[in-house]
Amino acid sequence: MKKINFNNQTITPSKVVCIGRNFVEHIEELGNEIPENMVIFNKPNSAISNSLEFFGDDCRFEAELCLLIENSKIVGLGLGLDMTHAKIQNKMKEKGLPWERAKAFDGSAVLSDFVSFDEDISNISFELYINDTLTQHADYSLMMYKPDEIVDEVSNFMTLEDGDIIMTGTPKGVGYYTKGDTFTANLYNNDTLLLNVSWIAK
Repeated sequence: MKKINFNNQTITPSKVVCIGRNFVEHIEELGNEIPENMVIFNKPNSAISNSLEFFGDDCRFEAELCLLIENSKIVGLGLGLDMTHAKIQNKMKEKGLPWERAKAFDGSAVLSDFVSFDEDISNISFELYINDTLTQHADYSLMMYKPDEIVDEVSNFMTLEDGDIIMTGTPKGVGYYTKGDTFTANLYNNDTLLLNVSWIAK
């Protein structure tokens, strides 16, 4: 079973719950419709990785704020990359089929370490650089569904086990990458840096 690091402990998430289409500008850049309800899908434990592989020319990166759940509450924050086989996802969407082949493959949930957080989450922002170029940036205000709202909605129909991760959606700026690219992501609480992580595509 794959594990994540939190406060110098190793934790085994049973699953990664993902929120799709949570940023309006990202919805528009991919030509999708704004959904009437929260879009939710899962990645299994086997999708979790702390390293980034190059999965081919059709694989897209999506940087996201990640929530660590304990006792049905947010106890920690991290950053992650939701890796997506774009051509496969487009075919699935055209036929109204589930996205797992495009979204839930091994290594498709690239996660940082997690840090404790019990402050006002509305002050959170994050950014992604690729080869030192700012590629994605977002803060709480741009999210259609806020973190506490996401936890409540998911909990209405799915048990969130201690250690589960929620990926809260990606802002505009998603794209493709090549082997050897360096990804650097930062998480802020106001102007305070909470977390910095780097991955090199192998």
